[in-house]
Amino acid sequence: MPASENLIIDTPEQIRLEFALAGVGSRFLALAFDTLLQGSAIIAIVVIGLIVRWLTGGSFSPGAVAPSGAGTWVIAGLVAAAFVVYSGYFAIFEAVWTGQTPGKRVVGLRVIDVSGRPVSVYAAIIRNAVRIVDQVPGIYAFAILSVLLTRRQQRLGDLAAGTVVVHERLEGAAPATAAMTAAVRHGAHRLSVEEIVLIEGFLRRRAELDSMMRLDSARRIARRMAGTLELGPVEDDERLLEELAAEYRAVERYR
Repeated sequence: MPASENLIIDTPEQIRLEFALAGVGSRFLALAFDTLLQGSAIIAIVVIGLIVRWLTGGSFSPGAVAPSGAGTWVIAGLVAAAFVVYSGYFAIFEAVWTGQTPGKRVVGLRVIDVSGRPVSVYAAIIRNAVRIVDQVPGIYAFAILSVLLTRRQQRLGDLAAGTVVVHERLEGAAPATAAMTAAVRHGAHRLSVEEIVLIEGFLRRRAELDSMMRLDSARRIARRMAGTLELGPVEDDERLLEELAAEYRAVERYR
């Protein structure tokens, strides 16, 4: 299946989001920078370990006895740190920086969920656990083939985690709607994920509800969100929910 250049998502609030998918070239640049940084960090840890061994009386000759006391604990800690940098570099950064590593940030890329939401910690761990397969046979051959052959330009880790890699800034993207622009005033970023899921769930199924249930559900959910965000009286319940969902996506999509 030929790869697409853009990921287009129609949200429940009837706002179209368009993301420019990252190809092999930009992803390789980000990976090269991350690999250099990762390798430098491991080398620095090794150098520090050698210095600690020397300062605590250890010898560098074969068969020498390892340093005792505090020096042993320091070296053990450095070994653990090196392991974390080697095995957890990508997952940790993507979880903490919401889909970015230093390399992706420099190149202008970000990992997001296929629904357009920010990547979750679970997805960041899954996509990078599969990296050991993606990099076979050492030059990311499987990853390159997968990116070239899949519609959303996903490597195997992305397919397993339900994620895509997109460009941070889009050229020629659809302009924001008036609702998205105006909604910035509500502070929807303060809502919890569960509250956003509740709002989007209603927006998805509202057309299936009878008029009374639709009005009642919209009123109850809107009043709850207005109370959480201290918005005061609500004039149009469904309009508020649409604006909150749009604002949350606008703020969180690249954060």
